[in-house]
Amino acid sequence: MELRNIAIIAHVDHGKTTLVDALLKQSSNFKLKTGAATELIMDSNELERERGITIFSKNASVTYHGVKINIVDTPGHADFGGEVERIMRMVDGVLLLVDAKEGPMPQTKFVLRKAIQAGHKVIVVINKIDKPDARPEWALNATYDLFFELDATEEQIEFPVIYAAAREGKAGAAKDLSAMKDIEPIFEAIVRHIPAPEKPKRAPGEEDLLQFLTVNLAYDNYKGKIAVGRLYSGTLRKGATVARVARDGTVTKEELTAIMLFDGLGRMDAERAEAGDIAAIAGIPDITIGETITDPDHPLPLPTIAIDEPTIKMTFGINTSPLRGTEGKFTTSRNLKERLEKELETDVALKVVPTDTTDKWVVAGRGELHLAILIEKMRREGFELEVSKPQVIFKEEKLPDGGARKLEPMELVSVEVPNEYSGAVIEMFGKRLGQMKNMRADDKGISFMDFEAPTRGLIGIRNRFLTATRGTGIMNTLFLGYEPYRGDLTAIPHGSIVATQAGQSNNYGLVTAQGRGKLFISAGTAVYEGMVVGENAKEGDVFVHVARERQLTNFRAKNEGLADQLEVPLNLSLEDALDYISDDELVEATPQNIRIRKKYLTETERKRAGSGAKAAG
Repeated sequence: MELRNIAIIAHVDHGKTTLVDALLKQSSNFKLKTGAATELIMDSNELERERGITIFSKNASVTYHGVKINIVDTPGHADFGGEVERIMRMVDGVLLLVDAKEGPMPQTKFVLRKAIQAGHKVIVVINKIDKPDARPEWALNATYDLFFELDATEEQIEFPVIYAAAREGKAGAAKDLSAMKDIEPIFEAIVRHIPAPEKPKRAPGEEDLLQFLTVNLAYDNYKGKIAVGRLYSGTLRKGATVARVARDGTVTKEELTAIMLFDGLGRMDAERAEAGDIAAIAGIPDITIGETITDPDHPLPLPTIAIDEPTIKMTFGINTSPLRGTEGKFTTSRNLKERLEKELETDVALKVVPTDTTDKWVVAGRGELHLAILIEKMRREGFELEVSKPQVIFKEEKLPDGGARKLEPMELVSVEVPNEYSGAVIEMFGKRLGQMKNMRADDKGISFMDFEAPTRGLIGIRNRFLTATRGTGIMNTLFLGYEPYRGDLTAIPHGSIVATQAGQSNNYGLVTAQGRGKLFISAGTAVYEGMVVGENAKEGDVFVHVARERQLTNFRAKNEGLADQLEVPLNLSLEDALDYISDDELVEATPQNIRIRKKYLTETERKRAGSGAKAAG
């Protein structure tokens, strides 16, 4: 059977997963094997459905007129950009999906550069032409400009163009929606323009030697760790002895216990895999990304894949609040340690380092979202934990003169806001050491700005950005690399409303707290001393007894007249809470609640910690 291996790349919310679903539903064999398909079947993870973005790359396989097409649906968020880059090694071409209104966006640029550098053929799909404000011609011209900017070859610039309305499952060579019938034009373009896998050119006698590159990892309760990758040459056989070339060049002999090929949305056990296949193997418990599986008698390692270094770190610890153990199943340090170790088996961008205490670990990842997804997964599995404020990871570079300089992670921030808010946004990024690199405005009153800013300046910026733009702004970030330290960042004033006593919050106590700022809780919420119940409108913390009862008299009923005086509280998500907290606060994450608390709950503990810090200073 002929093969085609293709990845679909796009910016967040440009319809990539919707398009993959349409391809699956209209393939030759999908309905027969799967039955009635639900919407967005590739977003099978609950977190992905809620956020509307792809978090975990997934493989699928469809058949079109006797041609097997392996499709890789890749993450669209910058925190998972390293995974996208690795996937370029596994495919022979890409579908570049561009929104007909927004055109190419920052993450499109990042991934497209990697595809062009890999020499891949690109098929451009102008999606969402059914939107009322779609401008497909403009989007196509902007895509051409991007190809020129990225130094694409003449052959790559002469890309085929397909117009689509993925939500309706339709596509065509012309931007006339009424003339479109189905998604078949995209299948035809893939078969016609994406090359079939080719064997690498080697010396005589080595053409068919086994070479399999591990690109991704998964875990199965029965098969153990599973390595997903591209079989460049040779044949993989179940039960065969192979050579494993580790990242450091060490060669060991291993036995493959299972071979799997992708069929529809699932993995199908197979006896063998042939050159060109995207396959999954099991039997090597400590295999990691970038390693080569090759011939045991004539090992031929492939170039290793660089793994992105973490840029953000947080401290994970067991829940120590007075409400610990009341909402979760896993609350001990052993539970937390085992869960983090399990995550390390499949997430190579994650780093876990023990601390001086047995119940805390420093966890480092590619960004706030990367770590927030891990925390969210853990709390949904029944874990209780507390996490600290995200901090950036600095580096030190040695200079030729023997000295050293401090380096910090930098990010490209692309902002889209109505013109009236552009001044406030420019001021906001200026305070956070951001430098404007580009600015333009369209004829619809929207300003587009690009800033280069240190990662530490972006921690906690999303909530303030949405407030400054009245919820109308759009902000996307892209990791650029490490650059020289830009200097000290002026602290953003921050104050919290903190509960002074344990109990149940009530209207009477909350009305007093509400006068100081914005509340995070409503009446009837369990609180404890040191729990943050709101944001102070001024700098500095204020302490309020939100569980205080009003004394009853013969002249007034309990809470009479107060019910209508409380405003709706801010319902903080996990990301909101991580953005909000200061250095002396923690986020308490349980299966039922996200709470913010002081690191030291009581006034005595805070004073003791403060005096200790002064003594140390």
